Order: sequence, then structure tokens, then C-alpha cells
Amino acid sequence: MERVEVYLGLGSNLGDRDVNLLRAVNLLDQAFGTHPERISRIVETPSWGFEGPDFLNLCVLYRLPRQGSPKDHATEILRQVKSVEKAMGREEDLVYDGDGNRIYHNRIIDIDILCYGTEIIKTEYLTVPHPLIAQRDFVKKPLLEISKPNIRSAFPDIFA
Repeated sequence: MERVEVYLGLGSNLGDRDVNLLRAVNLLDQAFGTHPERISRIVETPSWGFEGPDFLNLCVLYRLPRQGSPKDHATEILRQVKSVEKAMGREEDLVYDGDGNRIYHNRIIDIDILCYGTEIIKTEYLTVPHPLIAQRDFVKKPLLEISKPNIRSAFPDIFA
């Protein structure tokens, strides 16, 4: 069966941040039925886009059986990711200011789909590769640590 490399970014700035990240990876393992192929080191960084406690962040690479179209499969992965966030106590919390800019805040867990193989996917709810990777060293550095050459060559702007 063909597999696709799915890169996820995880972050936590509330509670026991280390435990939150480990619990999230364990829940993702259960959801996907497999363990990550690669896990980056944990990095600590100031909150981004708001005042709050520092975040712990890491990236993981899962090789998942490809199921259906990239768009449909990535959307299903997003559903699973959101289910893990909810199981850990995160409520859907997308809030925007009057100009349509997202307002960021503290969270027990945040999980983003960074890359779905070398596919470019744009839906109402999902853009892959994640559009803010290049602006976020707390994502870019751990992603670079675990990414394979095919991802780096497919998306050179991310790793510039």
C-alpha cells in the first residue's frame, strides 16, 4: 500500500507542557494506528502573536497509508487531529479581530498539519503546506530537523 509522509507541528503553553506533547503524540499514534517515523527535539520559545507563557514545540513525521484523494485524506487527518486536541481539553477557538486577523491565545495543545507529502492542498479549512511555516522558527527548525530531502526540495521557500 502506498504511504504518504505527513508532517505535524505540536505546541503547548499551558499545564505540564512536556506531558501535553507526549500525550498528544500517544493519542495521534492511537488515531493513526502507528508510531511516528521521526520526532524532533522539543524547542522552547516565547508565545507568538500574543502575550502568554512560553511554548514547547516539536514536529513529528508519520508515514500513513494513502487513502483516497490527497484533499480528502488530508481533511480526514485534520479531523483526527482536531479530535485529539478536543480529547486533551482544547475547545475550537478560532477568533478574529475586526480586520480578519486571527487572534492567538494560550492553549493546552495545538496541532497543525505542516505538510502532506509534496502535495499542495487548499480548502476552506486546510492549507498545506501550512502557510506560516517560514515565519515561525519554532516550527521551521524542528521541521528541518526531521524533514526528508523530497520535502525540502519541493518547498524551498519554507526552508530558506
